Amino acid sequence: MTTTDITTGTAARRPGAGAPRPRLECKLAADDADLAYHHAIRRSVFVLEQHVFARSDHDIRDDDAATMRIVGYADGEPAGTVRLYPLDPGEPTGDWQGDRLAVLLPFRSTLLGLPLVRAAVSAAAARGGSRMIAHVQPANRTFFRRLGWTQIGEPEVYLGLPHLLMEIDLVAARAAAAARTVTG
Repeated sequence: MTTTDITTGTAARRPGAGAPRPRLECKLAADDADLAYHHAIRRSVFVLEQHVFARSDHDIRDDDAATMRIVGYADGEPAGTVRLYPLDPGEPTGDWQGDRLAVLLPFRSTLLGLPLVRAAVSAAAARGGSRMIAHVQPANRTFFRRLGWTQIGEPEVYLGLPHLLMEIDLVAARAAAAARTVTG
């Protein structure tokens, strides 16, 4: 197992080539420890690594009871996170936003981003959402397209950096999940 310092995102050791893929698990943050992992991972990626924020990426959504956080684990270690929320908290069957998708550098090769995005889409769809949007860094365009997302309009500046506004149809995602349950 790789031991990672969440505050810096550095690993004490990395699995070598040919090592078995780690067991990936994503779950809704349910307690103070999960929330601490969520915020520490975001700080490591968005403040310390990418310098998107000077000191903290904490914003008003972090204080909103409608905001959900999903923490991703690789072999039991907190390694990634994403948050999501309805754009109109009084209407959870409308549009949702996913943001702050972050995977610690030593775990990016595990493909943890896939189950994190799928878990966010599934959570919003299960709550009756109709569409989810996300501001995606251009380097991640293909990743999101492969997961069924489509770009809306031209690139834009978001948080001071180029981003693409992308969306996914949650009604279709809900139907696909129901079909998988029936057939699988």
